[in-house]
Amino acid sequence: MREGFKKWRLPLIALALTLPLALYDPLRGGRAAYLLGENILMVMGIIPPVFVLLGLFDVWISRERVAPHLGESSGLRGVILSLLLGSSSAGPLYIAFPIAEVMIRKGASLRNIFIFIGAWSTMRIPMALFEISNLGFAFGLSRYAVSLTGVVLMAWALDFLLKPDERQALLTRYREE
Repeated sequence: MREGFKKWRLPLIALALTLPLALYDPLRGGRAAYLLGENILMVMGIIPPVFVLLGLFDVWISRERVAPHLGESSGLRGVILSLLLGSSSAGPLYIAFPIAEVMIRKGASLRNIFIFIGAWSTMRIPMALFEISNLGFAFGLSRYAVSLTGVVLMAWALDFLLKPDERQALLTRYREE
């Protein structure tokens, strides 16, 4: 069935891209097509530089340098470093996933990866500064504190609930030997 889908993949994508033109009036369909093109260009402007930087990180930084700081035995230091890396991020969330994969291959623990992705998605420092300046100090600080608590608790819960065979499957899939 997978081979059959591959044959129809491009026509299905073309249909999905042109469907707004058929369903809506030409102005809305044209606007949707224009926005789709803008988004594709924006993503194509972000992804290649990130992959170049990740390639350099992958080659230049050894596993022995990353594992003690973000690995299973990193403890509180790894949690804080993961929080800092995620919260000081700039860019959309889809950039965090290739970075997380490289971090796993370099020896980071799954708990610290969960914290990194959670911090990237909810705890960005520029977002906190924007909230503080526009919504007030109390709101910004309380939202940041709730996000910090939630990210850490969810990462610990995911790490705890992950079965040993699932953990091993994930680690062997991404770790370099």
